[in-house]
Amino acid sequence: MPERTSDGEKGGFDGEKGGLDEDHVERTVIELSTDSRVTAFTPAEQRAIIGRIDRRLVLTLGFLYMISLMDRTNLGAAAIAGMTTQLHMNDKNNAYTIVSLVFFLPYAIFQPPATVAIREIGPRRFLATIVFFWGAVMISFGFVKTWEVMAVLRVILGILEAGFYPGCIYLLSTWYPRYELQKRNAVFYLIGSCASAFAGILAYGLMQLNGRAGLQGWSWIFIVEGILTCILGVFSYVMIVDFPELSPKSWNFLNEKEAAFVVARIEHDRHDIRLEPFSLGSYLRNGLDSKVWGFSALYTLTTTNTYAIAYFLPIILRDGMGFSVAKSQCLVAPPYICAAIVMYIQAYYADKWHLRGPIIIGNAALGILGLGLLGYLDNSAARYFGVFLATTACNANCPALVTYQANNVRGQWKRAFTSATLIGGGAIGGIIGTSVFRAQDSPGYRPGILTCLIANVVIIAVVVALTFKFYRANRRVDAGGKQIEKQDGFKYTY
Repeated sequence: MPERTSDGEKGGFDGEKGGLDEDHVERTVIELSTDSRVTAFTPAEQRAIIGRIDRRLVLTLGFLYMISLMDRTNLGAAAIAGMTTQLHMNDKNNAYTIVSLVFFLPYAIFQPPATVAIREIGPRRFLATIVFFWGAVMISFGFVKTWEVMAVLRVILGILEAGFYPGCIYLLSTWYPRYELQKRNAVFYLIGSCASAFAGILAYGLMQLNGRAGLQGWSWIFIVEGILTCILGVFSYVMIVDFPELSPKSWNFLNEKEAAFVVARIEHDRHDIRLEPFSLGSYLRNGLDSKVWGFSALYTLTTTNTYAIAYFLPIILRDGMGFSVAKSQCLVAPPYICAAIVMYIQAYYADKWHLRGPIIIGNAALGILGLGLLGYLDNSAARYFGVFLATTACNANCPALVTYQANNVRGQWKRAFTSATLIGGGAIGGIIGTSVFRAQDSPGYRPGILTCLIANVVIIAVVVALTFKFYRANRRVDAGGKQIEKQDGFKYTY
C-alpha cells in the first residue's frame, strides 16, 4: 500500500498520474481503522500526530474565524469613525440597526444547505471559495455612497458567511473524540476573539488613512480588512484539510496509516465515521429530536449577548462612558483578552472532568452580574468592570455550547444538521442583539441590557432542563433500557 512519509514526501496516491481515487482512499482508511489501529503508534507518536492535526486544522480555521469576526463586526468601529455621518445613518431612519440586522437573515437561512455543501464539496474548496468572495464584498463596502447599498452588500455577506462557522464547527467535531473537543473549540474561538480584541486598535490605525485616495478613514477599515480576507482565502485553499477518512489527500499532511489511527479513535469514541448517502428526508428528520432545538436555543441566547457587545460596545464606551474615539477603540481589547484566557482554562478542565452544563450555567451567572454592573450603575470604572464580566461570560460560553451539542449527537448528517441549527440560532441571536440596542435608547441602552440579562436567566433554565433529560436517559441505559442515539453504550455528557 503506498504511503506518504510524515515529512511530506509523496507516495503513489496523492495527485500523481495513476494514483488511487478518492473513494479508494476513503475505503482503505476506514478498513484500516477497524483493525485495532488505535494502538498502531506509541503514545509519543500519537501525541505527535495529534499535535500536527492541532497546528494544521485548528490554527488554520482559527485564523480564518478571526478574519470572519473582524469582517462581521467592524461596523461598530466604522460607525464611530464617521460612517454614520457620511451615510446619513441617524435616529430617525434607524439605518445602523437595519444594516447590522440584515446580515443575519440570510446568515440563518443558508446555514442548513451550507453544511450539506461542505460535506459534498469538501472543506478545502468550499471554505476557501466563500472566504475569498466575502473578502471581495468587504472591499466593496469601502466605496458605497448610501446606507441602502451597504445593507444590500451586508445581505450578500450573510449568504457567503453562512457556511463558514457551522462548517468549521462540523469539521472540527469530525476530527476529535468527545472529551478532547472543547479545548480545540476554545482555541479556535479564542483566536477569533483576538480579532474582537484588536480589531478596534487596527481600525483606529486604519482611520489615520483618512483622506488618502479621496476616501474617509472608515472606508479604509473595510478595504484593508477585505484585502487581508482575500489573501487568507487563497492561503486557506492550500492549508485546509479534508475530513479524517480522506485526509491523505490533503497536501503535506497525514499518510494512510496515520489517518487510519485518527479514524479509529473516532470509531472507538462514537462509531459514526461512516457517511450514509444523503437523503433530504433523513436529514430533516433530525429536527424531530428536541435536544437539537435546545442546543439551538442556548446558542441563540448566548449570541444575543456576544453580538450586542461586539456591535455596540465601542458606542457605549464613547457615548455612555464619555471616552474619546481613540480610547473607545482601544478599550474594547482587554475584555476580549480576558475572555480568551478564561475560555481556555474552562475548556481544559471541562474536557478533563467531562463537564459541560455546569460550565455553561456558571458563565451565564457571571453574565448576569456583569450586565447588572454595566447597565445599572453610574460609575464608569464599575461599568467597565461589568464589561469584562459580561464579555467573558458570553464568549466563553460559545465554545462550551458547540462542544455540548457535538458531544451529545451521533451520525455524520445529524452532526451536520445540528451544527447548522446551532449556528443558525446564533444568527437569530445576532438579530435580537442588534435590534434591541436601538439608537433612541442611547447612551444607556437599558432595553438591550435587560434583554441580555433575561437571555442569561433562560440559558440557566434550559441547561437545567437538558441536564435532567440527559440524566434520566443515562439512567435508562445503565438499567439496560432504551439506547441513546441508536448506539450501544453511548451516554450523554452533561
